[in-house]
Amino acid sequence: MAAAFENRHEVAASIDQGLAGLQSLAERMRTETSESIASAAENVYAAIKSGNKILACGNGGSAAEAQHFVAELVGRFLTEREPLAGVALTVDTSVLTAIGNDYGFDEVFARQVKAIGDEGDVLIAISTSGKSPNVISALAAARDRGLVTIALVGANSNSELDTCDLVITIPDPITPRIQEMHLVVLHLICELVDNALTREAR
Repeated sequence: MAAAFENRHEVAASIDQGLAGLQSLAERMRTETSESIASAAENVYAAIKSGNKILACGNGGSAAEAQHFVAELVGRFLTEREPLAGVALTVDTSVLTAIGNDYGFDEVFARQVKAIGDEGDVLIAISTSGKSPNVISALAAARDRGLVTIALVGANSNSELDTCDLVITIPDPITPRIQEMHLVVLHLICELVDNALTREAR
């Protein structure tokens, strides 16, 4: 056993502290973000029913979450259903590197929004800081094209995001906790949309 893990009491205490922190944060979100999560799901559902698509973007861990979310739409979440139209703006390396090289990294998402975003689509932009320039640029481009804009951010987000149609704020400043709860939010959106589609099919 590695020396750093020999004190099992300390290890157990660290795990307990981490899980307790998540539980406390989840309880805060039940009172502070439930309505905004429901509104996000409603917007996603309305776009899908209107024949529109869902775009998603973010950097680093948030890029992975954008891709994860789109996979749940195009594949499936919990129930068998038709695939839903979703595009992660984080996956095409040729597009990302060409835009980054020719226009700068701040434009890697915005230029894609301008290319494929249509009025009535939804852009879900994920940023733990809420200050990522390329995410803010993507949201601005989406607003200009008539997309519904939804931002998932952390407690210290940028006031520039106040112009979004909907901002879901994780009430915590710590990046890992924000990322963990962003994934919970995205899964809840998927579940709510799936439930609505199931009810409609009955």
